[in-house]
Amino acid sequence: MIKLEHINKSFGAQRVLNDVSLEIPDGQIVGLLGPNGAGKSTLMKILIGLWSADSGTVAAPSRIGYLPENNPLYDEMYVTEYLEFMAKMTNVQKANDQMVNELAELVGLSPEKHKHIRELSKGYRQRVGLAQALLGDPELLILDEPTTGLDPNQLVEIRALIKSLSGEAGLSPSDLRQQSRSVILSTHIMQEVREMCDRVIILDHGIVKADLLIDQIPDLEALFHEATK
Repeated sequence: MIKLEHINKSFGAQRVLNDVSLEIPDGQIVGLLGPNGAGKSTLMKILIGLWSADSGTVAAPSRIGYLPENNPLYDEMYVTEYLEFMAKMTNVQKANDQMVNELAELVGLSPEKHKHIRELSKGYRQRVGLAQALLGDPELLILDEPTTGLDPNQLVEIRALIKSLSGEAGLSPSDLRQQSRSVILSTHIMQEVREMCDRVIILDHGIVKADLLIDQIPDLEALFHEATK
C-alpha cells in the first residue's frame, strides 16, 4: 500500500502540491493525468525520495523503480553492460549475468542485448529504461511519459509490457516475479489511461480534482475537461 497524507510542497511563493492525500493498493495501475504544471512530476519525485514534502506524510515501499521522461542512457555502452553497471551503481543484490539476461527477456530485449544502446530504436531504448527501472524487483514502478515518441507498433508493445508488469501476467522470470507490483503512470494520452490503467487521478494546480476507477468513468475526456477547466 502506498499512502500519502496531506502532502504540501511549495517552491518560493508557488504552491505546487496542495493537501494531496492518496492511497494506492498493491497491484493497481494508476494513471496520473493533469495539464502542464499540475504537480505530477513533483508528486512522483516526492514518492521516489528525490524531494521532500514541506508537510504531510508518505508511506511507500522501500523498493521503487523509476523511469524518467527523458530516459537518460549511456549510448556508448552495450545493453547488458549498461544494466550490469546500473545494478552495481544502485547496489542491487545478486547483480549477475543471469539477472541481466532475465531482465532482458522480461522486457523483450533479448534480440538486442548485445548491441550498443546508440544502435537501438526508440522503442528498444524505452525497454532498456524499463529494465533499469526493474532492477531490484521494485514493489512500485513509477513511469513518466513512457511512450512519448514511439511509433504505433512500439506503442502497442510497450503498453502491453507495462500492463504485464503490475501483477501475475505469467511473463516474469522466477527471480524477478513480484506478484503485486503497483504502477503509477504519468501521461497526457487519454487512450493510454483507458487501455492500461485500473484507476485515474487528475491533478490540477496541485489539487486532486478526480480519483476514480476507470470503469466508473463513462467519458474520460469530459471528466478531464471538467476537472481542469
